[in-house]
Amino acid sequence: MPSEGSGNSGHTGSRLQQAWLHRGLLACLLWPLSLVYAALFALRGLLYRAGLLRVERVQVPVIVVGNVIAGGAGKTPVVMAVVRHLQARGMRVGVVSRGYGRRTDDCREVLGDSDPQDVGDEPALIHHATGAPVFVARRRIDAARALLERHPATQVIVSDDGLQHLALARDIEICVFDDRGIGNGWRLPAGPLREAWPRRCDLVLHSGSRPAFAGGHTATRALSDTAVGSDGKRVPLASLAGRPLVALAAIARPEAFFEMLRARGLTLADTIALPDHFDFESWQRPSGLDQTLVCTEKDAVKLWRKASDALAVPLEFSPSADFFAALDAKLSSLDGYQAA
Repeated sequence: MPSEGSGNSGHTGSRLQQAWLHRGLLACLLWPLSLVYAALFALRGLLYRAGLLRVERVQVPVIVVGNVIAGGAGKTPVVMAVVRHLQARGMRVGVVSRGYGRRTDDCREVLGDSDPQDVGDEPALIHHATGAPVFVARRRIDAARALLERHPATQVIVSDDGLQHLALARDIEICVFDDRGIGNGWRLPAGPLREAWPRRCDLVLHSGSRPAFAGGHTATRALSDTAVGSDGKRVPLASLAGRPLVALAAIARPEAFFEMLRARGLTLADTIALPDHFDFESWQRPSGLDQTLVCTEKDAVKLWRKASDALAVPLEFSPSADFFAALDAKLSSLDGYQAA
C-alpha cells in the first residue's frame, strides 16, 4: 500500500517551493542566478517594446489569465469561472492554451474525445466543463487564429496562462495568486517570481482562502457536494464518509486537495501525490489497493483511462461579484467592444 505522498517524484521541487517561502540558505545560494534570470527577462521585454520581437493581435478582445509565481496558483478554475460568466451573459467565448505537458507539438482543437495526452489535461478539462471551443498551440497567437477561423462567431478569447507570453496582444490581464502570495519576493530560481511584483495588470484575484497580501479581489472555493464517476453518475460526498478512501492528486499542491477532503469529514486511508501534469501512462494501480479511489477533476480526464472506477471530486470556485463587475467594466471600456 502506498504511503503518504508516495509516487511523488517531485520531492526536490517540493523542497524548492518550501525554500521560496523564506530567504533562507538555499534561496540565498540561488540568488545570484536569479539576477541572470531577471536580466534575460528584462532583455526579452525590451526586444518586444523595440519591435524586434513581434506582438500580434487578433480581431476580438483577449483576456489573459495567468500568474507571476511558479508552481500553480489556481489559474484553470479562474479561466473556467470567467468563461462561464461570459457565457451566462450570452457571449460566445473561446479559449487558447499552450497545452502544457502534452505529447504533441502542433496546433489543434480540443474535442470531446481528444486524448488529454495530446491536448493537455487542463485544456481537456476546460472544454469538458464549459463546452467552449478550446485550441492549443505552442504559440498562443496560432491557437487564437485557428480558433477564430474554425469558430468565426467568437466574441472574446480567454488565454489559459500567458502573462509572460508577450507575442499575443492582450486587452485585459488577470493575475492570480494563491495563499503563498509572492513568497520570499525573489525571482526564479531563488524565489517563486517569474517576473517582478508589483507589475501592471488589470485585475488581481486571490484564489486561495487566506489572501497573502491586501488588494485585489477574492474568491470562495470548496469541494462539490457530489463526486462524479467516469460514467457521469454522481455520488453524494457525504455517502463516502466513514469509508476508507485513497486520494490521488497530480496537481501543483496535492496536499491542499487532501486537506479539503479531510475537512469534509472523509477518511483518507492513504494518499498518492504525483507531479503536476503527470501523464499516468506509466502509472499502475498499486496491488492491494481496493479502497475507493478519489481524485481531482483535472486528474480524472487522464486517470479514468487507467482506473475507470475512480471518483472525481470537482472544485467549486466562485470569484466575488465585485470581480465580475470589474471585469465587465473593463470589457465595456474597450474600443469597438460589442456587448452580447
